[in-house]
Amino acid sequence: MEFIYVLKLIPRLHKEENWTTEDEGIVQRHFERLKELTDSGVVILAGRTLNEEENAFGIVIFEAEDTEKAEAFMKEDPAVKEGIMTAELFPYRVALSR
Repeated sequence: MEFIYVLKLIPRLHKEENWTTEDEGIVQRHFERLKELTDSGVVILAGRTLNEEENAFGIVIFEAEDTEKAEAFMKEDPAVKEGIMTAELFPYRVALSR
């Protein structure tokens, strides 16, 4: 099954001057995890909008056996687990891909 989760930064991080070294480390771990899972074939696509406003968001499209495992996968994302991003999970189906 395919799923998508939508990530949004917590309000404190909407301003660049509020970022800490710890926040940057969390985002680095978030990226490294997604890269490893993309390389292994679990993650289909991951990315983010390039705007810096409050409506900016990221997405992760991935495969999981069921909703319970998809939810666990999302909650293990370092950015979600460490509380610098919120995430919302949806069942998803890739219809077209280049």
